[in-house]
Amino acid sequence: MIRIACVGIAVMDRIYYVEGLPTEGGKYVAKRYTEVGGGPAATAAVAAAKLGAQVDFIGRVGDDDTGNSLLAELESLGVNTRYTRRYVGAQSSQSAILVDAQGERIIVNYPSPDLLHDADWLNEIDFSQWDVVLADVRWHEGTKQAFTLARRAGVMTVLDGDVTPQDIRELVTLSDHAAFSEPGLARMTGINDPLVGLKKAKTLTNGHVYVTRGSDGCDWIENNTLQHQSGFTVDVVDTTGAGDVFHGAIAFSLANGNTPEDAVRFASGVAALKCTRPGGRAGIPDCDQTRSFLSLFV
Repeated sequence: MIRIACVGIAVMDRIYYVEGLPTEGGKYVAKRYTEVGGGPAATAAVAAAKLGAQVDFIGRVGDDDTGNSLLAELESLGVNTRYTRRYVGAQSSQSAILVDAQGERIIVNYPSPDLLHDADWLNEIDFSQWDVVLADVRWHEGTKQAFTLARRAGVMTVLDGDVTPQDIRELVTLSDHAAFSEPGLARMTGINDPLVGLKKAKTLTNGHVYVTRGSDGCDWIENNTLQHQSGFTVDVVDTTGAGDVFHGAIAFSLANGNTPEDAVRFASGVAALKCTRPGGRAGIPDCDQTRSFLSLFV
């Protein structure tokens, strides 16, 4: 069985479904509301577990009701939380999310200041037990420490290069596979053209670099040549968590020894199917469902 560690943040997503995303101040009424665990690394962990991996989530939560719910949900979805640190008297992180009728969303994240950034405690963990370590950029110190320990143990590293205020170039250097969101790549490189930005990102690492572009698919560099995987057409209900699910799926596929081309196609299919149901996790398919879906596009 493939063994994966996912390092980063866990967040409670409070999702409001509205007819259209607000463009000005005022009062709006939601058609539906739900609460579900989120966060890039945590949702990637759920995706990898659903696909059949043995998964550990390594992160930080408070000892509040939100933290209790986040960990209980992860455990119920097959993700081990034995290495998650709980801070006494701390508030957990959360997000307010507005989703419109086309599945597009606005996310307002509140990263709890109570959760200390220190990552020295990761030294107590044996990273050689995993086949791949995936990490997001929202807990910079944790990702840097985890990737350093993973590479020392000869373990593959996969970075979720999303938007963050910090300079993530040192994390990219530590990555065997760095998969950026389009905004995350632009934020790091200062280049709005994703293909030009991808070439600049490649100068930072000997590993592979990718950029996900929503319905436009995914681009990556293979043997100094740009490659492209088109997005799959589905009836979109909610795009929340699609990128996180993509990262969990590509880490799972790469750990199984697949080529970047096959891994991108597989992960794109998993992410597309996720978008057909509300919330960031409910629509995540298993391997059989994904293969059945991909067989329609041979």
